[in-house]
Amino acid sequence: MLTRTHYDHLVVGGGFYGAVLASELAARGRRVVLCERAGDLLQRASLNNQARVHNGYHYPRSLLTALRSRVNFQRFSDEFSPAIVSNFRKLYAVPRRFSKVSARQFVRFVEQIGAPIEPASRYDTALFDSDLIEAVFSVVEHAFDAVILKQLVRERMDRRGVELALNTEVLRFQKHPEGLEVHYRDSSGEGLVTATEVLNCTYSGINDLLKRSGLPVLRIKHELTEMALIQPPEELRGLGVTVMCGPFFSCMPYPALQQHTLSHVRYTPHLAWEDSDDGETEMGERWMAAPKVSKYPHMIRASSLYLPCMARSRYQSSIWEVKSVLPQSEGDDSRPILFRRDHGLPGLICVMGGKLDNIYDALMEYHPGSTAP
Repeated sequence: MLTRTHYDHLVVGGGFYGAVLASELAARGRRVVLCERAGDLLQRASLNNQARVHNGYHYPRSLLTALRSRVNFQRFSDEFSPAIVSNFRKLYAVPRRFSKVSARQFVRFVEQIGAPIEPASRYDTALFDSDLIEAVFSVVEHAFDAVILKQLVRERMDRRGVELALNTEVLRFQKHPEGLEVHYRDSSGEGLVTATEVLNCTYSGINDLLKRSGLPVLRIKHELTEMALIQPPEELRGLGVTVMCGPFFSCMPYPALQQHTLSHVRYTPHLAWEDSDDGETEMGERWMAAPKVSKYPHMIRASSLYLPCMARSRYQSSIWEVKSVLPQSEGDDSRPILFRRDHGLPGLICVMGGKLDNIYDALMEYHPGSTAP
């Protein structure tokens, strides 16, 4: 059971956003508890992603997202440096057909956001099919080790005195004279506490908790996604590759398992849905538990058209997760954070980030005018 009857802040969700926000609130001398229904931190979307630290290149159709990634890139890399992996070359390639940007437009965009870019070496360029690829560029992007990142945020929480309640599911909340009344369940049974403020940081589960509390749901689109884990061919061992911008693929080092992830715009999403007030909101958990048929052969075949050596990749397994985005991001591939203060109840804040390095945008939303975490 939780150790107090009242907290200044109760954070729901032990992903990266919830853990960092809890830690920063505790650093300001607040009484903070983080409730996570799993047995450890960073076990879902914070772990099951491509582990890319974005530097802006990925978003030529959303200048704001690109600029925020560029601004946050070095800060994130420095703050969590023990988890950062940078010992690989990163290439971006632009196809001759079906891309939403040309090579010239891509260079102009990258120069606009101030990110490093130069033509790839002849060796790296020769890896691609020159009939299908217009140009290949060498850029600077990093990856992160999600296991080390978890250790870093856990150590920070411990140092700052965040109470951590693992295996604790928040069931619902309602208005209370002291803020919000929070009902939860753990191994001892059900209990309740009060909190002046509650932060709902449950990512794809944000609406599940809102609906159980009788509150209006937010417009969020979800996709059941698959990333293939592969052992890449020798030529790609020290490389990360993204072919863009359109129905193409990305292959990145995944440090936590010493493998590479392979994702494809067409084959990574398996199905999609939107939450609604009158429909089911807990579909993500149902799909995660259902049997899944991998599309990795399609991913490898499609990527090898542009990068022939990909045909020699060896499939290991797949990472399955529910990816959640704001519907308005569909048109331009933008990744703004969702930050809703007093959503349905005074003191209730809903937070959802599209990328881990966007955490600084969430911190600035929480403390307007502040740039320090």
